[in-house]
Amino acid sequence: MLCFDLPYFTDSADLFQRIAKLPGAIWFDSCAHGPRSGRYDIMSAQPIRTISVEAGKCLIEEKGQQQEHHGDFFELLEKQIASLPSECSNTHIFCGGLLGYISYDLGMQLPFNCVKRPSNKSYIADAHMGLYGWAIVQDHHSQRAWCLGPDLGVEQQQQMTKVVEACQSKTWPKVTKSYQCSNFEAQISKTQYQANINKIQDYIQAGDCYQVNFAQQFSADFSGDSLSAYLTLRQALPSPFSGYLKLEKGSILSHSPERFIRVQGEQVETKPIKGTIARGDSAEQDLELAQKLQNSEKDRAENLMIVDLLRNDLSRNCKLGSVRVPELFALESYPNVHHLVSTITGTLKEDSSAIELLKDSFPGGSITGAPKKRAMEIIAELEREPRSIYCGSMVYISANGNMDSSITIRTLLDDGEGQIHCWGGGGITADSSSEGEYQESLTKVMKLMTSLQNHSKDSK
Repeated sequence: MLCFDLPYFTDSADLFQRIAKLPGAIWFDSCAHGPRSGRYDIMSAQPIRTISVEAGKCLIEEKGQQQEHHGDFFELLEKQIASLPSECSNTHIFCGGLLGYISYDLGMQLPFNCVKRPSNKSYIADAHMGLYGWAIVQDHHSQRAWCLGPDLGVEQQQQMTKVVEACQSKTWPKVTKSYQCSNFEAQISKTQYQANINKIQDYIQAGDCYQVNFAQQFSADFSGDSLSAYLTLRQALPSPFSGYLKLEKGSILSHSPERFIRVQGEQVETKPIKGTIARGDSAEQDLELAQKLQNSEKDRAENLMIVDLLRNDLSRNCKLGSVRVPELFALESYPNVHHLVSTITGTLKEDSSAIELLKDSFPGGSITGAPKKRAMEIIAELEREPRSIYCGSMVYISANGNMDSSITIRTLLDDGEGQIHCWGGGGITADSSSEGEYQESLTKVMKLMTSLQNHSKDSK
């Protein structure tokens, strides 16, 4: 194992900008958001190979050569992890392994779900994971930074040496490029959105489901540097499960507050968000709104439904009797909203793995509804367009078995063709108000959209 100490930066953007132009640069960004979630930042580039799913085909690319893999995508991920020597101990959060994303649309195709896609339209690949031989890690608790990875030979050592030198340099190519972003426009009318909510409630009354997570898409014209846009948004809405990935075509700019699944050693954790209310304009109003959310029977019932769903999902790969709920309906506050967040834990079975757990639980129940498959069928019927990265996951899987993943809400997609997209929605139940749900879908992403638009106008 190669490991080099690096200078620690309070803001990891100062480190990431030093490697951002390298191929496959990716950043798992905690935004140093408090003691509960924001401890580690992980950055890497120059993947050994990439594994993607496009148009139903699993593709492997290495050194410019691409071949099709006829087999299961997740089994292929297992083989990639097994190809790296697991030299680092479990105390290292990441020591080389897989970094990337899995879209909600890939989740529709998995055995537990098998839901027909609403259309063949696709902005980006359904999944894209890179096998990375090194990573820069920042620990905001101990205020340390390092670059580490398995010793894979002379080429690997040369790569890491150059990266370490760049990170130790007192000068670096800071992001100065600008971008232009038009006003975002909803892709569905308010009347149609509310009519779809009413239709969901008809399904609930008919006994098809208990809850459906329904969303709408917003799009704007976009040009310029997506990393500059990402840095603008992280100032406006710092979130503990943020991430940036520049793709061959387009970019992912995620500012998620929600963990999907973490595995450290044999310990498993998921933290679903269900229950949202806007922040107040004054301290008194803000406290009043927070208490209103905590006491809301509707939001607590909605949260509990998803807790039960995720307990079931985790039990497929956790030891019998190990799944617990240590925290229920906890309040977490962000610059734009308050959330209710619950915590579910378990112990991974000896004959299972983090990747198996991810596959069997994907996509996250907090962004589908319950029961999961029927909720996903209703989503496909009413949303009509693919969700793409929205409600998917950004994931890292370390060579030592550790994994962490987000739910990619509060996430924007630069499609590489002149537009940027984001989505907002919420869980619909029998007690939902169509007007209230419509406003909630706006509240969740309005700060992202206005920040991007306003900064673009200011820079003209």
